[in-house]
Amino acid sequence: MSKNIILGIDPGPKEHAFVWWDCEEHQVVGLHTFKSFIHLTAREKENILCKVHTVACEWIESYGMAVGQEVFRTVAGIGWLAGTIGTEVRLVPRKSVKMHLCQSMRAKDANIRQALIDRCGVVGTKKAPGPLFGVSSHYWAALAVAVYAAETPAKDGEFWIEDLRKRSII
Repeated sequence: MSKNIILGIDPGPKEHAFVWWDCEEHQVVGLHTFKSFIHLTAREKENILCKVHTVACEWIESYGMAVGQEVFRTVAGIGWLAGTIGTEVRLVPRKSVKMHLCQSMRAKDANIRQALIDRCGVVGTKKAPGPLFGVSSHYWAALAVAVYAAETPAKDGEFWIEDLRKRSII
C-alpha cells in the first residue's frame, strides 16, 4: 500500500467522481466516474483501492433546508460504499473543504477550482499536461476532498461509520 495516494470521492445521486491524488508528487494519477457503487465487483474494488492509502468521501450535512430524493440517494450511496468497499472511509464535510481551501464558507465551486489550481498547478493541455490534467466538472469536488484529506489530520467523527461497524451496529 502506498503512503501517498489518496482517493477522493464526490458522490452523487446518479454518478460518483473518483480522483486518485498523489500527495507527494502533487498530481492527479487517475480519474474515473462510476454510475453505481452497487454493481462493483470484488476485482473492481481491489483495482480502485490498489496503492491507495486513504479513501475520503464528501459528506452531506444538513443546513436546515428541505431536501429531495437526490440527497437521500446520495447519502444511501455513501453509506453503501463505506459499508462495503473493504477499507475505512473518511467522511469529509463540504464546509471543511471550503474553509481549508478558501477560508470562506461562501466559497463556490469556481473559488474551490481556482484555489486548487493556485495550490497544485495548472490543468495543462494534451500536449503539455499539468499536474491537474483531466480534472473537470465533478472531479474538482473529488480532488478538493482528496487534497483536504492529504493536508489535514482526521478529526473526531470523520470515521463514524467505522465506529458503528466496530460496535457491530451495522
